[in-house]
Amino acid sequence: MKVLVIGGTGTLGGAVIHSLRQRGVSVRCMSRYANKAKSLPDGIEGVVGDLEKPSSLGMAFDGVDGVFLITPLSRNETQLGLVAVEAAKAAGITKLVYLSVPMPPGSENIPHFRSKLAIEQAIKQAGFDYTLLRPNNFFQNDFLWCRAAIMSYGVYPPPIGSVGLSRVDIRDVAEAAANAFIEPGHAGAEYPLHGPDALTGEAVAAVFSKHLGRPIRYAGNDLDEWAKQSQHMMPEWMVKDLRAMYQHFQQHGMIASPADFAAQRKILKHEPRSFDAFVAEILPVWRGEIANKH
Repeated sequence: MKVLVIGGTGTLGGAVIHSLRQRGVSVRCMSRYANKAKSLPDGIEGVVGDLEKPSSLGMAFDGVDGVFLITPLSRNETQLGLVAVEAAKAAGITKLVYLSVPMPPGSENIPHFRSKLAIEQAIKQAGFDYTLLRPNNFFQNDFLWCRAAIMSYGVYPPPIGSVGLSRVDIRDVAEAAANAFIEPGHAGAEYPLHGPDALTGEAVAAVFSKHLGRPIRYAGNDLDEWAKQSQHMMPEWMVKDLRAMYQHFQQHGMIASPADFAAQRKILKHEPRSFDAFVAEILPVWRGEIANKH
């Protein structure tokens, strides 16, 4: 089997590639940038393709058996996803695994959640042997976005609220994706993917405090203040999108049920990684990076 990973140069896509390779699957990685396509690890085929340019996709989709699709956080996310589905159909792809999101009531008010609905519908109508993955908020978001605030200022900024999120490790999501390709029984299935703990903003800060040995403060639930600070780091449309997401998290949380955990065991095959273990793992990396700068 050969699988095309769209978005394979990102954090999640890279983890999916790793999990597929561990299972003996041949992998092709599509990137918009030729330099990234040429600098992949040994054994990974790189190809240039851009969902913004459908005419560039033929070579990427040709000769593969399956596609792992990640659609980027973008104002035209729906259109990009639909382009990928059409390219997969044209290439005769048989298996497609799509990274979606949980869809509890009210989440359709979050723009980048809502944008996935039409993509899901197109996938279901296309006749693929498809699997939909619905992961919670990623642990690794903290690794990417929060290091400076935590390490330099002692603050955890994301306003995730006080209800709780069953946040998940990207590596568990990647393992589930790889299993969807190589195992029978996942056709037409939709799997929630969650971590073991319902994490509030205060709880996340407490885990960092524990492992750092000094207080880390949760910045709080003030969405206006978060938006004010974030406008210097991201475009206005993205601030509005993420503000809507955090507002939903603050009002409703996103906590896994026993049924969710039972469902995800069918594809993950082990208990999910904990946030405590994740923080213990990343802090030495952060400390090393800080030491190397001095």
